[in-house]
Amino acid sequence: MTSRAAPQPPQTPQPPLPPAIRVKPCGAIRGTVKLPGSKSITNRALLIAGLARGGSALENALFCDDSRYLAQALRQLGVAVEEDPAACRFKVTGAGGPFKAREGTFFLGNAGTSTRFLTAALTLSPGTYVVDGDARMRERPIGELVRALRDLGADLEAPSGCPPVHIGGRKKTPAETAPPKILTGGAVTVPGRTSSQFISAILLAAPLARRGVEVVVDGECISRPYLDITLEVMRSFGAAAGVNDRRADGRTSFWVRPATGYKGCRYTIEGDASAASYFLGAAAITGGKIRVEGVGRMSIQGDTRFADILASMGCHVKKDDDSIGLAGDLLRGVEVDCGDIPDIVPTLAVVALFARGRTRIRNVVHLRFKESDRIASVGAELRKAGGRVKELPDGLEIEESELRGAELETWGDHRLAMAFSLLGLRVPGIEIRNPQVVEKSFPEYFDALRALGVEVSP
Repeated sequence: MTSRAAPQPPQTPQPPLPPAIRVKPCGAIRGTVKLPGSKSITNRALLIAGLARGGSALENALFCDDSRYLAQALRQLGVAVEEDPAACRFKVTGAGGPFKAREGTFFLGNAGTSTRFLTAALTLSPGTYVVDGDARMRERPIGELVRALRDLGADLEAPSGCPPVHIGGRKKTPAETAPPKILTGGAVTVPGRTSSQFISAILLAAPLARRGVEVVVDGECISRPYLDITLEVMRSFGAAAGVNDRRADGRTSFWVRPATGYKGCRYTIEGDASAASYFLGAAAITGGKIRVEGVGRMSIQGDTRFADILASMGCHVKKDDDSIGLAGDLLRGVEVDCGDIPDIVPTLAVVALFARGRTRIRNVVHLRFKESDRIASVGAELRKAGGRVKELPDGLEIEESELRGAELETWGDHRLAMAFSLLGLRVPGIEIRNPQVVEKSFPEYFDALRALGVEVSP
């Protein structure tokens, strides 16, 4: 394969993208892409480093809107966070336990993981806080997390069931002498169909609770690979945590031993498997050859399974320890349960438009509560381009389609902007509106496409 490396993150902020861009058709995509650090892992490691004893260096970290929102919130809480975007490194001097600052209001944009994770971590301190976000974040559910944290002893509320979340500040009578309510620990049951981010948030805070924590999952545990990521990162910073898949009642539970806390360390973040999906998908639909570096068969991220799905559709895939190679071929439709890997659904939906027959993506009803309602938004926009896409109660059904140029809205959703750009590799006249939403998770995405020879222009 021809080796063309994607550009590294710049030392200074890039100029803003235009209000719309066009991705022009090209031949077979060929090259090598060095992936940016995983957003999911960066956010987990950054929060943990903020709570840890001593210093941490987070290598190959992702610098994007989500991680910068979280880093700024940690600074507001008195944690020293140094950013080195050129080296893809955060240096963090942790609080050594619950945060010392006793009040604060934190704006986290539409960063779902950061909002949920910070909410849980703040319940460890006897302070008064508000966690808030943008208009879309104020529509994203957080009530189940609030309920679970209250069951574990914390004092917080979200009257609308969505942010803003108010933590602490419970009014006392003059005679009341009880200490402030904070996360103390214990056992709690959460519905399996709830966001895995809620469970991860509880687990991330749990090593600093006074008692051990057990989270029992009632029903199917969706997005399970993200919980495995959470446990892996926690253990890397010294926490004692695990999972019990063999409870007598047939349910799964996650456990954390009490008062272990975290110990700072040097932690290298693997490449972003969700980001890999766009380049793998590009090669799949153009009959090209691509190699993505930073994830492989040793990855802890479930989204690497996207390569296996593409293999079942007809592509040729080779996984090494730290890379994945793919050669495109004639594609055929598949039926696939994406409940554990919802972030790759927009990309898979685009690839399915070029596959013979029908593709059915199921068990992803939780996509309705992401940065956009990804079942509705993906279906609506792909139909503008002639896509034969049917919205299902729990997913999407896509058939091979005669496609045409169209102006596609991104609904404020970074994954839509990147997935829709793949249409332009095959279809003339594809215009992506509001492309700057990629700043949320992959600011250099369009530069990475250009490095592969793709023409991207206003």
